[in-house]
Amino acid sequence: MTTAPEAASSSLVVLHPDAPLLAQATASRLLITMLDAQSMRTPVHVVLTGGSMGIRTLEAVAGNPLRDLIAWEEVHLWWGDERFLPTGHAERNETQARKALLRHLPLDPAHIHPVAGPDVAANAEAAAAAYADELASHAAAGAQLPDFAVVLLGVGPDGHVASLFPHHATLEVTERAVVVEADSPKPPPQRVSLSLPALNSGRQVWFVAAGRDKGPAVTAALTGRDLDAHGRVIDGPVVPAGRVRGRGATLWLLDVAAAADLPY
Repeated sequence: MTTAPEAASSSLVVLHPDAPLLAQATASRLLITMLDAQSMRTPVHVVLTGGSMGIRTLEAVAGNPLRDLIAWEEVHLWWGDERFLPTGHAERNETQARKALLRHLPLDPAHIHPVAGPDVAANAEAAAAAYADELASHAAAGAQLPDFAVVLLGVGPDGHVASLFPHHATLEVTERAVVVEADSPKPPPQRVSLSLPALNSGRQVWFVAAGRDKGPAVTAALTGRDLDAHGRVIDGPVVPAGRVRGRGATLWLLDVAAAADLPY
């Protein structure tokens, strides 16, 4: 599978005063985007993310009155990446998302698509293969992926996105929708992640980032640059987050602190 960067959208930066307002605004934006999508097609497929801002956004969705306007039985939820840990483990993105939002919604359980952990799959490779099959089963004929309305993402201080880390071989995989990261710089070492072309397949891709520690990575991604070992922006291959673009829109939803290093 391939996604041509030259055909992808340019990035739009939207600033918010602080992290709490960023979460609230992103939640409202997500719900309105889903409502718009449901007015044109069903089902609607959304890719969720973990991390502090990803989960804060889901908590904000849970408390937003617009949530009651969504036909949740027609929504499918996926994850951009997952730690290869047992079902219910506190560090799994799925576990955190269920606690923050999913338990509050009238979702069809069959429309929640977590990545299998070691209690279900023999190993991370088997979990990745099963997830790729699950994705393909909800795709159009001949496609590997559903039509994602929104892909929610964070960005790590090193510029990683999902579990695609700088200078790792998984970043260069183009023929598969799902990859295994066996040596994550952050524990646990084993992760299952959508590949770069899979992330790029979304109609809209949203990066949600807050905090001064994210500033260099945000700047590197948006200016097409790299980070050195000390987290300083340098010339070089663009960090992984800078290689992700939505087919229709790419939004960087930031608080002022995360945008502090941008040159504009």
